[in-house]
Amino acid sequence: MKSHKDLDVWKKSIDLVAQIYELSKCFPKEEAFGLQGQIRRAAVSIPANISEGASRNTKKEYIQFLYIALGSASEVETHLIVSRKIGFISAIDEALANIENIKKMLNGLISFLRKK
Repeated sequence: MKSHKDLDVWKKSIDLVAQIYELSKCFPKEEAFGLQGQIRRAAVSIPANISEGASRNTKKEYIQFLYIALGSASEVETHLIVSRKIGFISAIDEALANIENIKKMLNGLISFLRKK
């Protein structure tokens, strides 16, 4: 099996982390341990869970970690929408499109692993 670092979904999720850090750097200082911290942790959780799942012993465990990554992607999506709603950031459409793509890729990988 390929290394998790060879997976396009892992690469795209790493790119998303960088994008989220860039978008969230303009958050107010008092949000460092609030919404800014939450969105950053959730973004990092996506590639981290992909890599952790890939290193597990069973396909079932791998799939479980991919579901956690999927949940983290939805969490980042929600944090972005909230951040826009309360005026911390405005230009989130590209990040939302990237998240949607990552979610599709995760679902595709889960389906592939289930059939395997």
